[in-house]
Amino acid sequence: MSDSGDVPNGVGDPEEKEDHVDITDSPAEMSTSESGSRTEEDDAQSQSRDDDEADSDEESGVSDNASDEDGDEDDDEDEDEPALKYERITGGIPDLLKKDSASALTITNNKTLALGTHAGFIHLLDMTGQRLKSYKPHQASVLDLCIDETGDWIASASMDGQVIILSMSTKESYHFDMKRPMKTIALEPGFAKKSTRGFVCGGLAGSLVLREKGWLGHNDTVLHVGEGPIWHVRWRGRLIAWANDLGVKIYDTVSQTRITFIDRPASSPRADLFKCTLQWQDDSTLLISWADHIKITAVFQLDCMIAGIVPHPMQPSALLHPDNTSAHSRAPSVTALASSPSSLLILAYTPPDMSFNDELTEDRTKQARKQADRPELRIISRSGEELAADALSVTNYQSWGCNDYDSAADAGKCYVVVSPRDLILVKPRDKRDHVSWLVERKRYEEALEALEASGESVEEEGDGLTASQIGQRYIEHLVNERDFSKAAKLCPKVCGHASKRWEDWIFVFAEKRQLQVIIPFIPTEQPRLDHVVYEMILAYFLTHDRHALYDTIKEWPKDIYDIAAVIVAVRSELEKQASTSSTISSSPDTTILMECLAELYTANRQHGKALTYFLRLRRPNVLDVIREHNLFTDVKDQVLLLVEFDHELMRKREEAGETIEDGKSDAITLLVDNIHSIPVERVVRQLESQPRYLFLYLDALFTRDSHLVAQHADKLVSETLFGIFTTEVIDFLRASTDYSLERAYRVCQDKDLVPEMVYLLGRMGNNKQALTLIIERLGDVRQAIEFAKEQADDDLWEDLLKYSESRPAFIRGLLENVGPEINPIRLIRRIKNGLEIPGLKEALIKILQDFQLQISLLDGCQTILNGDSSDLSRTLDNNQTSGFFLTSKGKCPICTRSLQEAPQTLMILFLCRHVVHASCCSGGDDLPPQPDPVLRGVGILGSSGRGLSGKIAFEHDVRRRLTKGCPVCHNRSEGLRT
Repeated sequence: MSDSGDVPNGVGDPEEKEDHVDITDSPAEMSTSESGSRTEEDDAQSQSRDDDEADSDEESGVSDNASDEDGDEDDDEDEDEPALKYERITGGIPDLLKKDSASALTITNNKTLALGTHAGFIHLLDMTGQRLKSYKPHQASVLDLCIDETGDWIASASMDGQVIILSMSTKESYHFDMKRPMKTIALEPGFAKKSTRGFVCGGLAGSLVLREKGWLGHNDTVLHVGEGPIWHVRWRGRLIAWANDLGVKIYDTVSQTRITFIDRPASSPRADLFKCTLQWQDDSTLLISWADHIKITAVFQLDCMIAGIVPHPMQPSALLHPDNTSAHSRAPSVTALASSPSSLLILAYTPPDMSFNDELTEDRTKQARKQADRPELRIISRSGEELAADALSVTNYQSWGCNDYDSAADAGKCYVVVSPRDLILVKPRDKRDHVSWLVERKRYEEALEALEASGESVEEEGDGLTASQIGQRYIEHLVNERDFSKAAKLCPKVCGHASKRWEDWIFVFAEKRQLQVIIPFIPTEQPRLDHVVYEMILAYFLTHDRHALYDTIKEWPKDIYDIAAVIVAVRSELEKQASTSSTISSSPDTTILMECLAELYTANRQHGKALTYFLRLRRPNVLDVIREHNLFTDVKDQVLLLVEFDHELMRKREEAGETIEDGKSDAITLLVDNIHSIPVERVVRQLESQPRYLFLYLDALFTRDSHLVAQHADKLVSETLFGIFTTEVIDFLRASTDYSLERAYRVCQDKDLVPEMVYLLGRMGNNKQALTLIIERLGDVRQAIEFAKEQADDDLWEDLLKYSESRPAFIRGLLENVGPEINPIRLIRRIKNGLEIPGLKEALIKILQDFQLQISLLDGCQTILNGDSSDLSRTLDNNQTSGFFLTSKGKCPICTRSLQEAPQTLMILFLCRHVVHASCCSGGDDLPPQPDPVLRGVGILGSSGRGLSGKIAFEHDVRRRLTKGCPVCHNRSEGLRT
């Protein structure tokens, strides 16, 4: 593309021509096309760089040391966290700068680096240093680069006087020969979208030219001239700022006027040795750095020269952790960090001592050129207070001057520092870097807190910064420091659901003999560990804390360990305590071990084995356990223990004020209800040593079924039992017939149990002796009468009457209780004359009234019987003599078919008024054929078919053959439905 235009105000005519831009992808081709445009000083520097190249290759990163003697700094400073992190950009950089040196740098919005060199090359690189594209638009050093917002247009200014603007995506390009070395260039905002393709540039000619494309070519406008070289220019929005020897000026492109002027600081060094840097922070804020001064809203002076300046947003981590700054820098104050929304990042250069106070010395080392110090990246506040400073490890830094360094920023996300031989990527330290720094210094607790406080994941595979990895290191550190309690509390957070990690740490604690510390934190679900781990813990409790063992067995799920193995261990320990199976040891250890075994057997569904320990431990729910799990066969050998325990519970309830039914035992009831599983013989054998329990059992068994105690009846009538339960003996004697009468009588005779003796004498047939006992020992007339009634013996009544003749009380009693067994006349006649009987009159009146009542009752019953008989006779007669109405719709109640059929079959009418088919009756198939009524009427059937006698004979034959009579009535009597 060819452009032409006039340069007003005497500025030399720039040659505008279409120039072919060579683009190459090979570093070798670039090295062969280098020109000798660098100055002799550059060649000398290049030679010095080659001499130190071997040393520089050893430097793989950026040092935080400000000097080689930084090892003497205080330990407190070593605890300060750096604010930035550094990474040397390698990739293709070493090859590109092997025989060349960097001179300018800028960053595009799409993370692409544009690097200009002293050989006139422009390299496009990614952030890792890999070369994307290269071209050589200039023959001398590229002094400034500018890229538009889209990253598609790149403009370069060179020492060869050329200004070149090139599109990365199209073939459109512009080439301007300005005749004089150009120091700086800036594209107008929105360059790619505007047709004017405007830019502003300046250089050693001392004029600042705004060039815009018009209809007839580019139009030049000189914005400023006559105050020395233009060192730097930057354009943002409507404002253009540039720097010359006198200061910085700002031009408004809308009003086309210069709006402000900032003087160059007094006593500033030469502008060509210490360049001015302009950086727009936003549309209204300009950052100016010149030599050792910075101008924003205030002017402050630093102790170094400034090679570059960019705005640096304050990181939240820095505000939260004001103590964490560079490891070898002046720590920032909290006030400085919190007072400003953003800070400044400057590339600081400290020039060597150039004084010549000892010019006459013959020492060649003193005569030699002084070496420069390492450049530094410093973060300073807007008030000029230094917040952090890091010394950079730059290759051959001793040989470089202030203008050899430059810096570029990517919207505050990262920065790139360029030196002739190096590109260093600078990034603000993020949360992951902060955590990594804490981990390196074994401040693991702070690292974990930082992870939690961030609320974000900072995990990155392979860098050891996951919460679990940091926690692992922290736990290991705590274990080494023997802070086991804190280490155990940290395990749930660190191990999480990783069962293998849990198991490893548990075994570590076990090896350190600190298992009890981590046990409260060991999970039983999510994750579930290997059963060996849980068994190891139970074994520890078995040895050291048996109460904890019991609590753990109750709380833990039963499927996480081998219950059988634990049972063996606990039983072995119980045997050492010399516990028996029938008594409960007074040792608390024995009790708790039995509690453990009961729980373990229950969990293992061995309820029968658990029952033994339930009984020995006096568990209140033992009877419910027996019923719930059908443990009747298991309890058959522990009957006495069960009954004793049940009665003990009854006593406790009675002492507590609860009403207990006498003789009501749940254990006895259980034994009686389950005799099929708990044999009676085995129960009796176990209860023989406790007569009370044996009687309760046999009595309950007798109440259930008297035949069950037939062979044990004599035990109930033993002398011992009668001595305990005298009130129940008579009931048993009356109810049972399986005991020995003689033995029972002897026992009752020894115990003087008269009612029982009377009953037994009556059972043995000695009625007179029994009656004598009643009369003489008991004196109970009513009982004597009842006894006589039961025996139904006239001789016994006669004896009773004889005995009563001289005893008025007995005579009155007999009169009052006279009945059908004895005639009152018989009793009255035996009363002796003159015998005074109290209440005789009332007794006789009562007898007469009773007889009158009996006569009245008999008369009334006779009248009722006669009336009922008369009514039933009339009903029978009416039923047998009255007619019966039969319709054609009538049905047989047996077969439910119609009674009238064609041809008409024989029907039978019974006196009960039921009509059925003859075939439906029992024997109806054997009936003789019925005479035809028509033939019978004309006399064809002979004498058998005529007259009443023939009908009677036929009906008689039918009745004889119907063996069961009316089938309907017969079915009802049999309970069958018809």
